[in-house]
Amino acid sequence: MRHMLNPLDFSVEEIDRLLALADDIEHHLPKYAHVCDGKKLATLFYEPSTRTRLSFESAMLSLGGSVLGFSSADASSAAKGESVADTIRMISCYADIAAIRHPKEGAALVAAQKSSIPVINAGDGGHQHPTQTLTDLMTIHALTGRLSDMTIGLCGDLKFGRTVHSLINAMARYPDIRFVLIAPDELRVPSYIREDVLRARNITFKEVGNLDEAMPELDILYMTRVQRERFFNEEDYIRLKDSYILDRKKMKLAKPDMYILHPLPRVNEIATEIDDDPRAAYFKQAQYGVYVRMALIITLLGLEVK
Repeated sequence: MRHMLNPLDFSVEEIDRLLALADDIEHHLPKYAHVCDGKKLATLFYEPSTRTRLSFESAMLSLGGSVLGFSSADASSAAKGESVADTIRMISCYADIAAIRHPKEGAALVAAQKSSIPVINAGDGGHQHPTQTLTDLMTIHALTGRLSDMTIGLCGDLKFGRTVHSLINAMARYPDIRFVLIAPDELRVPSYIREDVLRARNITFKEVGNLDEAMPELDILYMTRVQRERFFNEEDYIRLKDSYILDRKKMKLAKPDMYILHPLPRVNEIATEIDDDPRAAYFKQAQYGVYVRMALIITLLGLEVK
């Protein structure tokens, strides 16, 4: 039995096979309509979510399976003090696979250690978000035809942004990847990412504070919101929330084939006037997330497609 807690749980070759399966799902969707007949997915969301939870549910329903679960801690026995370990033991009696989102780092690991069904980490605090990373990889590959030899700009909240941490870990395994880390000093990427991933792998990267200066060299711009829920006080959030706003003026500085990604939700870091730009890929990205999660469910359940 395998889990998906971290993008590095799968080798590059396994990720490539999973992305190939997701691509086949995109182009031959009816073929997969009954792969999960009789299977159940439990969505254990201790934190609010729209895209991740609904895309998991859409993925399982598109495979012919069914879904059960809860959408907030208040709607579960966590409100009564039940531990994650006890919840997953109980859920293992009801479902075939589980996706868990939790505000505390390491919660998905605890669940996996106590579970008798595959567990997918749907986001644990500011730590990891592996299925978003799979979505990002599929989007980048679909748009550019490759996952190598490119410059990726990561902009906004790089300190608490679990999607950023997961993407750096994953993309660092591909050849000739360069990162431009664009953030105010207070939201720079954590030292363990800088030292244990980037420098340890000899990845070319630089940290800058100015988005305009970085734009011309980027092949991918990955925007993130400044996350109110990760801050300890409101004053710091208000001071930093508008650090970077992508608008038409900034887009004039970009390459004609530079694509914009965003894990969503956005607040105001991407002006709505950008939505019609052909380089804006964040809503396509959300659709790719369904195909990737379908592929991951099939893979973790060890199902064969006839």
